[in-house]
Amino acid sequence: MLRLLLWVGLTWASAAAQATATVTCVTEENRPVNFWENGKVTGFSTEVVEAVLKEIDVRADIQIMPWARAYATALHKENVLIFSIMRTPEREHLFKWVGVVSPPDSSYLYALRERHIKLEKLGDALNYKIATINGDAREQYLESKGFVKGRQLHGNAQPKTNYEKLKLGRVDLWAMSDMVAEDIVRREGGELSRTLVRALQLTELGSGGSYMAFGPQTDDALVERFRKGLETIKANGTFAALQKKWF
Repeated sequence: MLRLLLWVGLTWASAAAQATATVTCVTEENRPVNFWENGKVTGFSTEVVEAVLKEIDVRADIQIMPWARAYATALHKENVLIFSIMRTPEREHLFKWVGVVSPPDSSYLYALRERHIKLEKLGDALNYKIATINGDAREQYLESKGFVKGRQLHGNAQPKTNYEKLKLGRVDLWAMSDMVAEDIVRREGGELSRTLVRALQLTELGSGGSYMAFGPQTDDALVERFRKGLETIKANGTFAALQKKWF
């Protein structure tokens, strides 16, 4: 009887804790999926996360910060949700994955069309300076293939800054997702197909959408609650409506 009462008490305490959980959501400036505008964080993935929070009745504070800091915060702190994060084999065991919160996308090494840079294979890029985002999946992938920060890889916190460095000739290549690169070039008054060339696709990174995820310290019950919330907004049409709104 005592064991039963203890089990019931622990179960109730866990459920109560999850019901009142306050979550911190961290992301980066990465149009059009998450960015700061008019005094708040917005974008397609941000609105997906907000819809999930509303569905499961969880309070949250959404913060934009440099990707490397967002990544470390989610990895080492409890109840921190990170989005939009690419799911890679290297990251698989580091996070508790909730689900996809952005459209399918691919990653490339971009070059200015006027430079006429041609890459047949990834190793050819070892001879060039490449602009990356500190700690993102593309930078991590290139490092795993022998590219070195400070030599070939030149990290930054802002995708737009890396595009500016490419235009100024400070770097030769720009590692970025197609969706974000196209948005930045368009917002600068250009057209991607006339300004840049996709010198090489980083095919091993895949072309699926990015995720939201928690670090290992977060309770499994809370992670599952978010999974069910995301499944619900995908089933009831909310996700599709947001995708139509943004794309």
